[in-house]
Amino acid sequence: MSAPTTTPARRSGRWIEEWDPENEEFWERTGKKIAKRNLGFSIYAEHIGFSVWSMFAVLGLFMGPEYGIDPAGKFFLVAVASAVGAALRVPYGFAVARFGGRNWTIFSTAVLLIPATALLVVMEPGTSYTTFMIVAVFTGVGGANFASSMANINSYYPNRLKGWALGMNAGGGNIGVPVVQWMALLVIFLVGTGSPRVLIAIYLPLILTASFFAIRRMDNLATARNDTGASKEAVRQGHTWIMSFLYIGTFGSFIGYSFAFGLVLTNQFDRTPLEAASITFIGPLLSSLIRPVGGSLADKYGGGRVTLLNFALMIVFSGGVAAASVMESLPLFVASFIVLFLLTGIGNGSTFKMVPGIYLAKARAQGMTGQAAQLYARRLGGASMVIIGSVGAFGGLGINLALRQSFLSSGNGTAAFIAFCAFYVLCLAVTWAVYIRRRPAAPAAGGEGATATSEQQPVFAGV
Repeated sequence: MSAPTTTPARRSGRWIEEWDPENEEFWERTGKKIAKRNLGFSIYAEHIGFSVWSMFAVLGLFMGPEYGIDPAGKFFLVAVASAVGAALRVPYGFAVARFGGRNWTIFSTAVLLIPATALLVVMEPGTSYTTFMIVAVFTGVGGANFASSMANINSYYPNRLKGWALGMNAGGGNIGVPVVQWMALLVIFLVGTGSPRVLIAIYLPLILTASFFAIRRMDNLATARNDTGASKEAVRQGHTWIMSFLYIGTFGSFIGYSFAFGLVLTNQFDRTPLEAASITFIGPLLSSLIRPVGGSLADKYGGGRVTLLNFALMIVFSGGVAAASVMESLPLFVASFIVLFLLTGIGNGSTFKMVPGIYLAKARAQGMTGQAAQLYARRLGGASMVIIGSVGAFGGLGINLALRQSFLSSGNGTAAFIAFCAFYVLCLAVTWAVYIRRRPAAPAAGGEGATATSEQQPVFAGV
């Protein structure tokens, strides 16, 4: 049977009618080149979305006493943006199959002009807190781009390369956070904290170019479909919610810490905006760059094992952050936080790689093999990723609300940092109990009851 080929569009726009990345002949001849092109422009579009999503966390450095907003108020603004981005990830994730990956990328980047333009208008002393809250809601749309981008790229790559591809896509998008922080540092250094509109204006042409590249260089996959049955089944699967919990610990920590780091430095450690901005971008940058490494390590050693070790280290270094907060040690605080950022990146890559592996293991445990098993894993994995990405992003909301309450109660973030450490202990325990501890001995080949044993207990340690 010949390999699938691309054919002219049956609809307007750049549609690919047939796509089979698991077919190695098709992949090497046609698929790889197309997938890499779409991956590159998807990363750029998602990158801009993350920058807009985290804009208020950066603009908080420009909002001095003349704005009349206390630390708790700033934490709440970024919490609102976090919540909106997380909530919109579900409809954004399913929009790709409905409208096409290229078409939705065009729309989802163009819509970023709304919050960017609104910020350009309102970013000045005297603007009411309510107005800032409304604009924070609009900036939240940037966080939803992650879900549509991941759903789109997930359809392009074969299962054996999903860890790398999804890690590159997510990591490249996540870099939007440190890049906007670095741009803020540059603006503060050159023109001071009195000109936040300069930073906002930089992003208007970047948003336009993201939409332009999507129009000219990306494709829609006609084979991508919203599988209602898979979505309903994914909701009923316990693994969807277990992985959502773990993703709160990894991605939720990344985005929450990225939004909060600069605010903590200025409000607890009395750093100037320039001093804070010179530090804040380092952690998110390293986290974003190392995310593909987490996916690759998971491809090689198993996502469950990598995730378990990663949470153990997160416990250690979040404890270091809490200790530094108590001792008021800025060097220990910054060093521990930067390592913690690195670990969130590794964990982001390893947890997302686990998802298709979990459903592939379940398929094999149910007696499926070959293409049937791959199809089951692709259907359930893709549907689950939309939910997991959305729930995990709510971790950013939780972190900023916890820090807001901690600052209101004691004027520092110590209580919140202790709570984060305790949460990672729970994440480690869940990872071990579900994906490491339950490893039944493989039945003897052809032995009586072999099928029943494998059906009762899939092996997840290698996912």
